[in-house]
Formats: sequence, C-alpha cells, structure tokens
Amino acid sequence: MKNKTIVSETFSRSNKHYFLDFKAAENNSNYIQITRSDQQADGSYVRNRVIVFEEDFYFLIQAFSSLFQSAAYHKEQNKTTKDLFHEKQQERERGIKSWDPEFRPREKLFNHGVSAMEDAELLAILIHSGTPNETAVDLSARILESVDGELSKLGALSHKDLCRFSGMGLAKSSSVIAAMELGKRAFAKEMMLKRIKIATGVYVAN
Repeated sequence: MKNKTIVSETFSRSNKHYFLDFKAAENNSNYIQITRSDQQADGSYVRNRVIVFEEDFYFLIQAFSSLFQSAAYHKEQNKTTKDLFHEKQQERERGIKSWDPEFRPREKLFNHGVSAMEDAELLAILIHSGTPNETAVDLSARILESVDGELSKLGALSHKDLCRFSGMGLAKSSSVIAAMELGKRAFAKEMMLKRIKIATGVYVAN
C-alpha cells in the first residue's frame, strides 16, 4: 500500500517550490513531509525533504512557539519577566485606564449617552486600544484629523488607508469600516422611507 496524501499545500517563489504534505503511512501513522524543489538552469530540479512523524508533532509545534516568542522579544533579551511586567503596568497607567472613570469613553457613553460623546471618543470605542505611546482616543483624533473631521470621508477609507496609522491593523480597521457601513445603510434606508412617504403624501416636513 502506497503512503496516502491526506492534505497538501504548495507555495512557490521564483524558481523555488515548497510542498507541505500531511500523509498517512502504511502502518496507519501520520507524518508531515516538507519538500523544497529548486529548478536548475537546465530545467531539472533538486529536491530536499524533511519528514516529521506524528509522535514528534507536539515537539515541532512547541519548538516553533518558543522560536516565535524569542523572536518577538529579541530586543529585550536582557530583560527579566519582572521587567516586562512592570513596563506593561506602566503602559496601562499612562493609558485610558489611568483616567478618571467619568472621562473614559465607555463609562462616559454608559453614564451620559451618545449625545455627550465626541467623535474621537466614539471612534476610540470601536478601535478598542491604542499603542504604548498613544491612547485610543489620541489615535482616533489623529485619524479624524486626516479626514478634516468629516465622517463622510472617514467612511470612504479602506483597510489600506486605515492601516497606515500606527496602531491600526486588520481587526481595528474592519470594525471601523463595518460601523461606517451600517451607518450608511441606516441613513440610506431612512432616506428611502422619506421619499416613499413624500411620494404618497404621508410625510410632512417640520
């Protein structure tokens, strides 16, 4: 019985091709086969393979997890866990959580309603968090300043436009775009209903 490929993925870049195969061996055990195939000038290929058996999957994942974690903190290798904890604590103390509860966007919205909210505060609730050097409110104010404070222009920004701002990623920009689209649809529906009422003589302008 030939080894069976259960799932396969292929990636290519220039003359290099990568194949990731999840396979079942004849003894019913599973393994991952990683193949790199380099195309030569004469049209031939040179292939190299690495095989990881099922009993080693855990160690492979653990090794990658440790590697990525080390890479994320490679600039802070001389810092202890306690140092990193205190740095994060200081960031929180400088952020919105350090503000008087009455001025925090969420609490302000809950206690005073939407009419008491500035545009930047409402936008800050959508994007949820800022950066270590900038609160969500400051980041929101910077985004609004880029569109001259006009919400119609904010609604026209794409993921790419929003992600140009430090602290904005796919998740945050998606929240903003989704909220703006809901607003557009609600306004469009309201206008359509008004036109219908006017056409039928039901609507009377104030």
